[in-house]
Amino acid sequence: MGNPFVILIASLVFALIGFALGYFFNQYLVRVKLRSAQSEAERTLAEAEGQRKDILVQAKEEAIRLRNEAEAETQRRSADLRKQEERLQKRQEAIDRRFESVDNRERALSKRQSAIDRRANEIDGLYEDQMAELRRISGLSPEEAKDLLLQEVEKEVRQDMARIVREIEAEAKADGERRARKIVTLAIQRIASDQVAEMVVSAVPLPAEDMKGRIIGRQGRNIRAFENATGIDVIVDDTPEAIILSGFDPVRREVARVAMTKLITDGRIHPARIEKTVEKARQEVDQTIIEEGERAALEAGVHGLHPEIIKLLGRLKYRTSYGQNQHQHAIECAHIAGILAAELGADVRIAKEGALLHDIGKAVDHEVEGPHALIGADIAKRCGVNPKVVNVIASHHHEVEQEADSLEAIVVEAADAISGARPGARRESLETYVKRIKALEEVANSFGGVSESYAIQAGREIRIVVKPEEIDDYAAINLSKDIARRVEESLEFPGQIKVTVIRETRAVDYAR
Repeated sequence: MGNPFVILIASLVFALIGFALGYFFNQYLVRVKLRSAQSEAERTLAEAEGQRKDILVQAKEEAIRLRNEAEAETQRRSADLRKQEERLQKRQEAIDRRFESVDNRERALSKRQSAIDRRANEIDGLYEDQMAELRRISGLSPEEAKDLLLQEVEKEVRQDMARIVREIEAEAKADGERRARKIVTLAIQRIASDQVAEMVVSAVPLPAEDMKGRIIGRQGRNIRAFENATGIDVIVDDTPEAIILSGFDPVRREVARVAMTKLITDGRIHPARIEKTVEKARQEVDQTIIEEGERAALEAGVHGLHPEIIKLLGRLKYRTSYGQNQHQHAIECAHIAGILAAELGADVRIAKEGALLHDIGKAVDHEVEGPHALIGADIAKRCGVNPKVVNVIASHHHEVEQEADSLEAIVVEAADAISGARPGARRESLETYVKRIKALEEVANSFGGVSESYAIQAGREIRIVVKPEEIDDYAAINLSKDIARRVEESLEFPGQIKVTVIRETRAVDYAR
């Protein structure tokens, strides 16, 4: 073993050497880090300097750009101001020229006014001279000349008045909706009593008079049961071997007629039998309605109709208008419209379908409020009918506020008029017809100045020949209006009556 002291000394020496080496190594590391930090700082400073220079360059470029834009904006505004100044200058020059022109015109007008005043004075003098000369030549006093002049002027004015009245009347016809509604309302009021009697009753023949008592039943129970089941009034009066069924619904009236006929044939009339028979008759009529609707569509060549439309067509079998059966009328209109459409190059299918369906609103017009044309159009629209056909239905009458928008609508309107206007299509009682003809002529002959009057076209027109020496043109116009007003107030008639006043002047001479 060695000396411990030597070992201690050696240890101290080694420790000092290690400490010295560690110190110097640490110093070396510090110097290395300082040099690295210094180089990093220098690099950062260099980059900052470069960025500073870039920022300065960008700032200078932005300043130059802004200055250029400001200069351009200034130049633009300067140019606008110059243009505005030029426009204002031109406008001022124009105003100056206009003022100058106005001044010149005022001076010219002043000169012309002076000349006109001189001319007026000359004319006044000439007028006085001419009037004096006319009085000397004609030998008429001023009052007599004035009366003669007034007569001539009155004659001319009356002719002008007649022309003006005709023009005003033509303008009024173009805006005649209010008058049309009034005419329709008055027509309904006039024909209500006679027409209703023909439209709402059905007669059922009886095999014997004693059948009336069986129909009435004990204390009237049979007739009450029948009326409750059908909704139709039964009139048992003095009519020999017949009873009357009265009701506004034509289908119900037909059901009642069929049921009553069956009850009379069967002979067993009591409340239970009545209910069963009425129900059976209703089923038969419903089946007939469907069959007639299908037959109408088949005859008209119109296919694919909604079942509800088919039923409405069948219901028209029991609907009449002025005695014309509407079911047959619809079929007839479809044939006529198809022919017209083919001749005119229109759509035959649309024309036929529109003509066949144009009056379907009449099948329910006693149940729904409004014109039958609009009712039918609404039903057709709800059933998916072609919009062109819907317009045809809605516009086939002028009194409805619906314009026709196709050639087919005009064709159907013409077909409807042709079918209703043909001889024998519509009828009225002979007594009513003769009464209206005589009354028309009596009304016309009651006015002064009337020479002759003739009711023509089944009483739908009255022609009056007046005495020309008593009635002039203006009075003829007033006479036509007065007669029309008197006819409206005193007579009952369907539709409208045309009043035509004829004034004729004849000059006759003989050659000898």
